[in-house]
Amino acid sequence: MNTHLKIAAVAEADISPAEWQARIDLAATYRLIARYGWDDVIYNHSSMRVPGEDRKFLIKRHELLYTEVTASNLVKVSMDDDLDEAAGVNRPGFTLHGGVLSARPDVNCAVHVHTETGMAISGLRHGLRMVSQAAIRFYNRVGYHDYEGITEDFGERARINKALGGSRALILRNHGLLTVGKTAREAFVLMKSLLEAAHIQLTMEATGGALAEIPAEICEKTARQYEHHDSGRGSADWPAYLRMLDGVDTSWRS
Repeated sequence: MNTHLKIAAVAEADISPAEWQARIDLAATYRLIARYGWDDVIYNHSSMRVPGEDRKFLIKRHELLYTEVTASNLVKVSMDDDLDEAAGVNRPGFTLHGGVLSARPDVNCAVHVHTETGMAISGLRHGLRMVSQAAIRFYNRVGYHDYEGITEDFGERARINKALGGSRALILRNHGLLTVGKTAREAFVLMKSLLEAAHIQLTMEATGGALAEIPAEICEKTARQYEHHDSGRGSADWPAYLRMLDGVDTSWRS
């Protein structure tokens, strides 16, 4: 942690065990995003609904690097606020995440990134193609939202939410990627798969060769298999991701 920054933090003893666990999971998400190289200095965000406070969510303080995020310095904000950046939270991040979490009660975590691979796939009119196992998680489960500028206008929320619908992911055209899940693990793993799928597709398309797209019936079967996996045995990988973080630095847990 940069000792020159004076960052407000909460004490574990002052909040519920459920909220502290949510903070742990979200802090881990930020650190994992940094570890995989998907971060962009202080920009972009992940969010987590606060257990027991459905209209509130946790998000990174604006000025922090992803590697400076900890469980205690995440900011809790209300989805119903018209946020002023004096609150310490980035307004575009608040606009996007507050809108999505407000519209999707089944979603507890959202991850948004601006990687070059994500922005490249977002600029292709044909979008994501079913040419890899990684892509199949999103078969008929990804939406598309046309670019409207920096996401500051609350009026854009309705259009974002309509484009997302009940999907697991949203491709924000010319902008980046968003994944959502019931847990931090689900939202993070979906982003990992979506970025892998984008990279694989772009690599294939660059060859100029014909693509072997997977038949629709196989895509639907496999997408359902993944949903079953993610709600069951798939969760076993989250502790492994956390051990990977702990092997480098445990400060995110504080």
